[in-house]
Amino acid sequence: MGTEAFVAAVGASIGAERVFAGDGRYATDWTGRYSVPSCTVVRPLGTDEVAAVVRLAIEHTVALVPQGGNTGLVGGGVPHRDEVVVSLEAMRRIGSVDTAARQVTAEAGVTIERLHEVAGIAGLRYPVDFGARGSATVGGSIATNAGGVNVLRYGMTRHQLVGIEAVLGTGEVVSHLGGLVKDNTGYDLGALLCGSEGTLGIVTKARLRLVPTPSHRATFLIGATDLDAAIRCTTALTSALDCVDAAELMIQSGVDLVTRISGLTNPLPDHDAYLLVECSADTDPTEAVGRIVSGIEGIAVVAASSAQQRRDLWRLREEHTPSINSLGAPIKFDVTVPVRAVPDFVRALHSNPTVVGESRSLVVFGHAADGNLHVNVVGAHERDSEEIGDAVMTLVAGFGGSVSAEHGIGVAKKRWLSLSRSPTEIAAMKSVKRALDPFGIMNPNVLFD
Repeated sequence: MGTEAFVAAVGASIGAERVFAGDGRYATDWTGRYSVPSCTVVRPLGTDEVAAVVRLAIEHTVALVPQGGNTGLVGGGVPHRDEVVVSLEAMRRIGSVDTAARQVTAEAGVTIERLHEVAGIAGLRYPVDFGARGSATVGGSIATNAGGVNVLRYGMTRHQLVGIEAVLGTGEVVSHLGGLVKDNTGYDLGALLCGSEGTLGIVTKARLRLVPTPSHRATFLIGATDLDAAIRCTTALTSALDCVDAAELMIQSGVDLVTRISGLTNPLPDHDAYLLVECSADTDPTEAVGRIVSGIEGIAVVAASSAQQRRDLWRLREEHTPSINSLGAPIKFDVTVPVRAVPDFVRALHSNPTVVGESRSLVVFGHAADGNLHVNVVGAHERDSEEIGDAVMTLVAGFGGSVSAEHGIGVAKKRWLSLSRSPTEIAAMKSVKRALDPFGIMNPNVLFD
């Protein structure tokens, strides 16, 4: 690799101040599991500069890793073998909200939180939301097809994408930002780039769907005697109501950990499982939710009576990850199983000696209504991660699930891709990569071996 010559060429092309040696957040992924001492970072300011960087990388045989807010959990946004990081953090321009079309165009470095703010000023909202909203970016969320807490009602990031601009691995720019909802003119390159983890190109700009902001929002903490009761409650709510934005699942060990670390109070102590449910509508949904849950055995419920109480209830869910990390770097798995299988899957995890071996603890939480669970094994040595992963992913496959729900495959899950994708599918994906990244420079160490 000709990194020195590449650095000089990039400096001459877009400015020497925008190529530098980086460490810390550029060189270490969010979990801390994947890290290098330092790396070369390029920070372009627009699509043309990204295209120039990619063309120079081809010329100098340099591999690139696109990086947004670096909030991923599978090692997909950091260098592993001397790749150059292309940080999109400086590309933060966001256009005026098109209120008639309910759309907005944003550059890759715009944070999800900023997108929420701009949409809110226009009386709308961007429906993708998750705990890392303050750091995660538009480009990164597209690259990983991020999900979050509102997938039940609004879908993944791919469902919000109505146009895209990107630089392919050839150095060519594709730009399709018209925002037409009906546009059946061949392959949907935006949908293909969404979830590609930077292996086909670098997303630089996107046209995104916004949704109306309902007049009423109601938030509930529901305590359940066991996981079965929690899932019965989830199913009852989502079957009867079309206003459920989120139904987040927690178990007692996780909530107890959060309250101990954060100092928050659990208003419904001593329940085996919990749901955090939020609904929004043009009429107050509180009565409808109360009517449904009152008929479910083994359920207790508290409704947020103020904005502060709503924030505190959400913190019980959102503080799970930092509370777990305070115990040490966990072995983390982001998986999906059918909703009906969630209780049996969680029980199988807790009874598996490889997963919950000596001196290990297990914290599971996630999105009840779509079966997406975050499995955290605390106290395990990194050397045991593959063995633990084999056990977890074998269970996932046995329950008919997917080895990745939200964060992609990255480096961490390459070993198990074949559990969710057939050889024919993997071969087809590799063919697409060869077509759009013929020089093999785009994030070459993720997704495939």
